[in-house]
Amino acid sequence: MHSHLITYCLTKKGAVEDYPFGPAPLVIKVGGKMYALISKSEENGFTHIALKCDPVIAENLREQHAAVQPGYHLNKKHWNTVICDGSLTISDLQDMIDHSYELVFKSLPKSMRDSISEAV
Repeated sequence: MHSHLITYCLTKKGAVEDYPFGPAPLVIKVGGKMYALISKSEENGFTHIALKCDPVIAENLREQHAAVQPGYHLNKKHWNTVICDGSLTISDLQDMIDHSYELVFKSLPKSMRDSISEAV
């Protein structure tokens, strides 16, 4: 699951890996802004992925899924931490990654969005 999430995140246009906090966690950015933070829990071995989310959707997801929690060490209004314990499908996780990427991408200046979109 861990490597699948990383691979999927990196398929997004302009996505790059970064390690601003040391060897872990992995931060994935677009246009210099984080849209995913991926780590592995030392306690239970589950992968955790923090993703940006529209506040209304974030609250909804938390109510529906125990594995979706307020962002750990992040703005809890705009970030969710998802525990990849098997309770959510790959499709659900990919939808959340897509949503996070789109929110961050849309917040970039138009010139940066255009250059990322044009890149091959």
